[in-house]
Amino acid sequence: MQNLLMEARLLTNDWRYSHIGELAFNYFMVACHLNPQEHIRLWHDNGKLIGYAILGEDPSFDCQVLPEYEWSGIETEALIWVEARINELRIHDEKQWGGILVSGSRQDDAKRIAFLEQHSFQYCGDSAEVNMLRSLAEPIPESQMPHGYQIREVFETGEITNRASIQREVWHPWTVGNVSDDDYAHLMQLPGYYRDLDIVSIAPNGVIAAYVNGWIDPLNKIGDFGPVGALQNYRRQGLTRAALLEGLRRMKAYGMNRVCVSTGVSNVPARQLYESIGFKVVNRYLDYAKCEKNKMQAYY
Repeated sequence: MQNLLMEARLLTNDWRYSHIGELAFNYFMVACHLNPQEHIRLWHDNGKLIGYAILGEDPSFDCQVLPEYEWSGIETEALIWVEARINELRIHDEKQWGGILVSGSRQDDAKRIAFLEQHSFQYCGDSAEVNMLRSLAEPIPESQMPHGYQIREVFETGEITNRASIQREVWHPWTVGNVSDDDYAHLMQLPGYYRDLDIVSIAPNGVIAAYVNGWIDPLNKIGDFGPVGALQNYRRQGLTRAALLEGLRRMKAYGMNRVCVSTGVSNVPARQLYESIGFKVVNRYLDYAKCEKNKMQAYY
């Protein structure tokens, strides 16, 4: 699946397809809370993976298809599969799966937007992410850390509990924060995970105060950050900024020439942080919700 995304990006542009880091973390969420064999479907042609679909919690739907196979029927098959699967799941757990199905598209992907609209998806208004990009040809500022703090990669042993804890605390009550110690240990074994790109800012008392997950696409020479977070009591001290800058330096050492990151349109502090270290908004990812009469009224 990661190779599919890298090949597709090489054949198109930086924004038509997800970064492999987004896929890695989305797969991790499915592996944590669901059964990948029941929530991921693959399409092959002569043994080559040409498309995949993921049904995630909330529920959410993503489908990625190689450019030469796009809009030949796979996307429609994927949506039919997802809707049938949701109907099955709702029979057993209406509370978990009874929500509105959400998918999305980059704002400049006219064909994907048309597909969603043709299948009764409606744009969710202000619900969007900004996609930001930074060239690594530009100088990377030095990190400024408060006295007694340090920045490094997460330790493989003895620190998983600490690392999983900040993930839970920063993202509670959202799904992305529903991660156990064992779950995080599993993430560290997944393809695409680099421990030296799992960067943490350590407080003098040993607490992980802020963190950045970094991911690299070696074929297209583009890195990606996410998730990114800091504990409430340690924010606005430059700790997340320092972790991001260290991530930029390490990605450059891996041969990346640019790095992307995304955040909510309304998340002004995050946008300002990323802009302060050289990121610029270059695209948007728009959410679309499946129109179901009574549910759509409640959604809005």
